[in-house]
This record gives sequence, C-alpha cells and structure tokens, in this order.
Amino acid sequence: MNLKLKIWRQDGPESSGHFKDYDVSDVSPDSSFLEMLDLLNEQLVENDEAPVAFDHDCREGVCGMCSLTINGKPHGGDRGTTTCQLHMRHYNDGDTITIEPFRAAAFPVQRDLVVDRSGFDKIIQAGGFITARTGSCQDANEILISKPVADTAFDYAACIGCGACVASCKNASAMLFTGAKVSHMNILPQGKAEKDRRTLAMVEAMDEAGFGNCRNYGECSAACPKEIPLDVIAKMNRDYAVATIKDVLGV
Repeated sequence: MNLKLKIWRQDGPESSGHFKDYDVSDVSPDSSFLEMLDLLNEQLVENDEAPVAFDHDCREGVCGMCSLTINGKPHGGDRGTTTCQLHMRHYNDGDTITIEPFRAAAFPVQRDLVVDRSGFDKIIQAGGFITARTGSCQDANEILISKPVADTAFDYAACIGCGACVASCKNASAMLFTGAKVSHMNILPQGKAEKDRRTLAMVEAMDEAGFGNCRNYGECSAACPKEIPLDVIAKMNRDYAVATIKDVLGV
C-alpha cells in the first residue's frame, strides 16, 4: 500500500504547529497503524529528517498511550479499538490519512502528536485509591462480593485512561474517565468507607485540571476503546450530590 499522510508537526509546547505532508510506501495491510508510523520514521531518519514524535508503550490495547486523532476521530473511529490495534487493512491504497494529537485545553501538545495528560494523574491522585492496612495478607474470602457487583466493577475498571473521551467531547469533559474511576471503587465494599471523600476530591481535581462539563452528547462513550458506558457519569453525579449534601450538613 502507498499512502499520503498529513501529520501535525510541532517543535514544542510554545511553538506554532502545522500539518506536513508525507508519502509512505510499501505498507503491509497486516501492519498496525503504529507500525506504519514506525516505517515512516525509519524513512525520515534515513533522509536526516526529525522523526514524528508519538506516544506508545504496550501496543496491545492496554496502556492507553497511543492517543492519536485519525481523520478527525480518536483512535481512528473503529469501535472498541485503540490506535495500536488499528490495522492498515482498514484503509485503501492511495488513501490520504490526517493524523493529529488529541485536542483539548487540558491536554496541551508537548511535541508533534504527544500531549500532556497529567490532568488525569491529578484526578487519580485526588482519590483513585482505597486505604488498606498493610501487613499480613487478608483472606481472599473474608470480604464477599456478589458476582453482579464484581462484574460491574470490572467493566468500569477497564478504562485505560487514554483520553479519547476528552478528545471526542465538544467541551473536553473528563466525566466518563472520572466517572469510571469513581464508580469502580464506590460500588465495591472495600471502597465504600471513603466513598464520599473520594467522590468530592476527584470531581474537584477534575474541575481544577481544566476539563469541561458534560453535556450528554454521548460521543465520549462512542469513542472509548473500552466502551465504558454512560452509566458511570450518572452514578458519579448521584454520589457527588449525596456527598455534597452530607458535607454541608456535616454528616
């Protein structure tokens, strides 16, 4: 396959970026999207040009690092698929592909296709954990969890924090991400002791990081490679309302 690429190039956070055209040839239809970018970078290095900077790690759809907007859609728009799982057989010979970083004020571009997603880290640091005693290991069956609750928590925990929800939202909202992290722990017995504190702290951190508000467009869930449902936002809003009332009343 021979492809034409329009790639966003930006030297640094304070630099002005622009699209630059590239031609890449002999791309195998069985290669992944990131392998195609690897091939392009090999060609650039051979020609003494700066390679295109992009985030990647596991390349197995687990880490969420491969945050690219492809033809206007986070991760390429193939439902339930991260960029690293996207294969070139989804494109045709001679296609023009536009590649740019995730666009959001809370995700400032660092270089080329790399964005700073530390805003997500701040949300997790605010309450994305449970306080547990250290020492001897607790018996596995001491805290019983029903299968429906365990299954639901596992579905919410599938969020990999890639940021596609933010990039697809017109308001750059992080409520799907935050809702998944809050609801995942709030429904488990281990997390209920800190439920109110966690919810208030993580929502406050989300707002302070500069993310927008949810308008219920639903694009976030559609773009999510792990298909996190919108239910998590409703659950978080309910928990936040209850926690706020308790905080005001001093309960």
